[in-house]
Amino acid sequence: MTATHRPYRSVLYIPGSNARAIEKARGLKADALILDLEDAVSPDEKPAARARVSAVLSEGGFGGRTLIVRINGLDTEWGRADAEAMAQAGAEAVLLPKVSCPAELDALAALVPQAALWAMMETPAGVLNAAAIAAHPRLAGFVLGTNDLAKDLGCLHRPDRLPLITSLELCLLAARAHGRICVDGVYNAFRDTEGLRAEAEQGRALGMDGKTLIHPAQIDVVNEVFAPTAEEIELARRQIAAFEAAQAEGKGVAVVDGRIVENLHVETARATLSKADAIAALETEFAR
Repeated sequence: MTATHRPYRSVLYIPGSNARAIEKARGLKADALILDLEDAVSPDEKPAARARVSAVLSEGGFGGRTLIVRINGLDTEWGRADAEAMAQAGAEAVLLPKVSCPAELDALAALVPQAALWAMMETPAGVLNAAAIAAHPRLAGFVLGTNDLAKDLGCLHRPDRLPLITSLELCLLAARAHGRICVDGVYNAFRDTEGLRAEAEQGRALGMDGKTLIHPAQIDVVNEVFAPTAEEIELARRQIAAFEAAQAEGKGVAVVDGRIVENLHVETARATLSKADAIAALETEFAR
């Protein structure tokens, strides 16, 4: 599956320095994993973490889920070596932190000529340049870094995330304008299931593809929230069938449950079924 056809409901950060966590991740039901060489790894452990992640990529064993490596920034002493090592290890996707402009992705692209590029959107400059960053030809998606963004904005942490809504929407608009994936930021209180569910539901309502996670305990809730419900799947099928029947009669619209169904609704319905199929395929793989 290509990046745009894979599910990204749950995207779990795994410290690249933690061999046990990496091994455990092979059996987790997260749609995607971010092997982290940046924030989750202390400076003295970064070279060893780089070597470990390189070995892990060669070993495989993660199935059809997306495996992303977050390297250190290219302006740090570790970033270039991280990028070169991931290129040599054949990384499928590389995530660059604190992207502020497309030129930074150009620099990464030169170091990893084969991998899909992902951008951490976590600075005011990055948000303001989101459209230009999303237009980069090698970009696969955005990962929202809401903790760093809130720090730079100096805004309050509120359950409704009102201070961050503009930034979230600007990134989402840019991603959608260029057909990119957009994954919401983390929820820090990993034992607060109700708070996680509320924030995940907000992210889904906004249009996010999924949410980044800091703990495996968050996976099930987020997978549930970002998956199409049985009712949504059933409605999508009825909308498609009704519209196709209307077209066969020479009509341009159909009616389902008292509501007009046009081309745009059918597109949404087909996307719902496509996402449900991708999730089912991945979950079948987990069950093996």
